[in-house]
Amino acid sequence: MTAYLVGAGPGARGLLTLRAAELIARADVILYDLLIPADALSGARADAELIYVGKQGGGEQVPQEATNALLLEHARTGKAVVRLKGGDPFVFGRGGEEALVLREAGIAFEVVPGITAGIAAPAYAGLPVTQRHLSSAVAFVTGHTQSGDELDWAALAAFPGTLVFYMGVRSLERIASRLVEGGRSPDEPVAVVERGTLPGQRTTLATLATVSERAAAAGVQAPAVTVVGPVAALPGELAWLEQRALHGVKVAVTRARAQASPLAARLADLGAAVVEAPAIRTRSLEAELPILAGYDLIIVTSPNGAHELFAALARQHRDARALAGHRVAALGPGTARALREHGIIADTVPQRAVAEGMLESLASVPVARALIVRAREGRDVLPDALRERGAEVDVLALYETTAEPLDAATLTATAAADWITFTSASTVRFLAEAAGGALPDGPKLASIGPATSAALRERGHEPDVEADPHTPDGLVTALVNYG
Repeated sequence: MTAYLVGAGPGARGLLTLRAAELIARADVILYDLLIPADALSGARADAELIYVGKQGGGEQVPQEATNALLLEHARTGKAVVRLKGGDPFVFGRGGEEALVLREAGIAFEVVPGITAGIAAPAYAGLPVTQRHLSSAVAFVTGHTQSGDELDWAALAAFPGTLVFYMGVRSLERIASRLVEGGRSPDEPVAVVERGTLPGQRTTLATLATVSERAAAAGVQAPAVTVVGPVAALPGELAWLEQRALHGVKVAVTRARAQASPLAARLADLGAAVVEAPAIRTRSLEAELPILAGYDLIIVTSPNGAHELFAALARQHRDARALAGHRVAALGPGTARALREHGIIADTVPQRAVAEGMLESLASVPVARALIVRAREGRDVLPDALRERGAEVDVLALYETTAEPLDAATLTATAAADWITFTSASTVRFLAEAAGGALPDGPKLASIGPATSAALRERGHEPDVEADPHTPDGLVTALVNYG
């Protein structure tokens, strides 16, 4: 049996190591802390046992002895146990203590390092902890001690480099005064980096003489790291996180959970704080594929439709060759991309990802018999218009969208967002239903296209932006360009 002491990194998406993600995916039991990335557990198995054992200054506490007992209890059963910690398990994470407990019990363990906040948070603030001609050494110090007397303040004050204090927000006045008493200049630059690497990150710049007062005035709260030394004056020159187009903007994403991640990741890459509020889910329908040989046109109206079409073909032990000889049309680049994943390059992809755009693209294409692959609740604009042109049209519904239950915390976070993004009329309808019948009044509303905008107007809301092109990337661009 082996237990794994795993560092989850400082909190930002993407800073979890590959080894950490691999072990999370394999784990039977995960004992996790408060400061792990928000989506760190999304890769865990559905049947994995997830146990919170975090500590929060001034808040909920799980005693270390209880954590040790749980670690031993589950490891002794032979289960794959991951002890998941924010940052690095051996940097102020008490991982060494847990490793000793495991060793004394005769249980093998593996340590998986993580990116520690003392390096990551300053880096995200544009603050290198070492810099040629400014600092050639760095010391990491805990600011969370009972009295501070455990530290050799004279040695720290004389240290020839950068000092990085973890967990010292409530001790800033004491830290600053002790360093000044030890010989550091009151004018020494200080940077307090709050919520490092996360969308709400902010940096308070001060000196040892002013840091306590400025942090209090700014309302700085944990988690934060404090950097003392000449490099702390650099964020004004090297700040990069704040330069991202959506830095500090809170955006709620209402797409189905399976589709939301790419959009959420794109928004997060631009600095947005993303609230995942999947108002809908998709459900496959047991529909038999017709004989395809008689159709001269097959229209697929969504990425879900593309995936469901090939799932239906697979159930018949068939693949992309079944579409050979047919003109295939994809409603939008997302659908075309999904078809390419299955080996099909669409013949027609309208510039406007709506039924009217598809009709314009097919205006000069002779159509005798068409098959439209879509959701059960799709609009009838496309089949009706093709029938008016004299075509025989069959509609094949391979999936449906249904409401996804949203808890109170998610609804509250959505209502507090700066933006709510809608990627279909269904997301409008189901979010309104989840919220008690009406959409939140506070956030601005972003629509992916005309049909979604129409659904918003039916509920008395004018979209603040409409994507052009009508794609998730177009939606992101609309947010970036707003105002």
